Amino acid sequence: MTNRSPWLGLAVLALPALLVSIDVFVLLLALPRIGADLHASSTEQLWILDVYGFLLSGSMITMGTLGDRIGRRRMLLIGAAAFGAASVAAAYSGGPVMLIAARAVLGIAGATLAPSALALISGLFPDPRRRGLAIGVWMVCFMSGAIIGPVVGGLLLQHFWWGSAFLLGVPPMILLLVLGPILLPEQRHPGAGRFDLPSVGLSLAAILPAVYGVKELARDGWRPVPLLALAAGLAFGAVFVRRQRTLADPLLDLRLFGDRGLSAALAAMSVGTMMTGAMMVFVTQHLQLVDGLSPRAAGLWILPAAVASALSFQVAPLLARRVRPGRLIAGGLLVSALGALCVPFVPAGAGPLPLVAAFVVSNLGMGPTVTLATGIVLGAAPPERAGAAGALNEVSGEFGYALGIALLGSLGTAVYRAVVDLPPGLPAAASGARDTVTAAADAAAVLPPATAEAVLHAARAAATTGLHVVAVVCAAALAALAVAAGRLLRHLPPLGGEASLGGEPSLGGEAPAADEDGGRNTTAAKAR
Repeated sequence: MTNRSPWLGLAVLALPALLVSIDVFVLLLALPRIGADLHASSTEQLWILDVYGFLLSGSMITMGTLGDRIGRRRMLLIGAAAFGAASVAAAYSGGPVMLIAARAVLGIAGATLAPSALALISGLFPDPRRRGLAIGVWMVCFMSGAIIGPVVGGLLLQHFWWGSAFLLGVPPMILLLVLGPILLPEQRHPGAGRFDLPSVGLSLAAILPAVYGVKELARDGWRPVPLLALAAGLAFGAVFVRRQRTLADPLLDLRLFGDRGLSAALAAMSVGTMMTGAMMVFVTQHLQLVDGLSPRAAGLWILPAAVASALSFQVAPLLARRVRPGRLIAGGLLVSALGALCVPFVPAGAGPLPLVAAFVVSNLGMGPTVTLATGIVLGAAPPERAGAAGALNEVSGEFGYALGIALLGSLGTAVYRAVVDLPPGLPAAASGARDTVTAAADAAAVLPPATAEAVLHAARAAATTGLHVVAVVCAAALAALAVAAGRLLRHLPPLGGEASLGGEPSLGGEAPAADEDGGRNTTAAKAR
């Protein structure tokens, strides 16, 4: 492999991340047209959106571990082929059921991409300093999908039919299938034992109901069915953990969590994503429902925050060469907390600029947590478990985001209902205005102008108060997380520091990666 080959391999891995991210955002814009053309009910439209995330989250641990056993490059290429084929099937779906099935396959195939890509990046870049930069580049490509997704989606849907949103992901998958075998080395664990199918079933039985329960709680509040689903997921999760402790070759090696750096990094990733993800949802809703922006205009106002994240992803690994990762992560979380703490000072009717500015600051501080925590997780895992570690990293972010929306969404709704001060004498048809600002907007449409204006003013003021309370909670949680991360990760040296080449496994104790024929990566051995 030439000196340039690792970076060419990273380019092959990064392009699908960019296009898959764009595909997600384009689908959000295409959903109204899909619903109209396929005559999909509201429930079917929800499944078109959600089934992908359900199966993506549920399958990641299985696919990451399977990649460790059969080869990460092979797993990546199988997933790319399945993703491309399912994208074509989705584009030409003749009805909602076919589209839901295609989206389900897309979720399973998508679960192979991130864990395999992160594991391959870990092998391509055994030096912690270069690996940190590579992870930052990969993250920037994924984040760039959020930046250009609304623009690309608008152009596609303006000139083509809704199926073009799915075909967008096909060319990069073809490119990956052609260049992957040339530029990506095969990596696998040659001594892997038996693949435990009951553990796969238990992991799905634990994750799928839990994800469903959390998403439904975020959408509809505290109802019995989502709570039962969440409880069932936790029960199956307990059985899964008990089984892993008894197996010689577990699907998920629980000993990974014995590494203090890995556990702290996963916690930081999960809680950080929980807070900032929920803030993003509240900010975008505020821009539309309080400031009155269209969805596309709100998406454009969010772009500076996405750019700030991308910049932070690239700068953090460079700073980590001189500053300890624990200090950087803690400092970044404090910056995010400061950004969240600025939100309560933005009054209703102030316009989008001050709110977006606070959100930009909050996003700017998350770069060290995302990139350095990912590097810590990958560096802490032994090479034969790199795929499983990559899966854990991704699942922690997925769960954090969903849980944050559920918990903080419920908090925001409760605050709204407690403080909304609607004018007296509203008809029964407008009673929903006491529940959410969206319902208040719907109610105002059928009220006399003066009453409608009073209802909207009260609803927007209450929604702003809810945003302020959520922002304060986020700021407090991020500040507490900063203190915890600084303490738990203080033992880690700067990237490439002396200690990272010796005893500490969490960042730079880089065990040589197993290659396809059971040998050891010589570059990694020299780095050690």
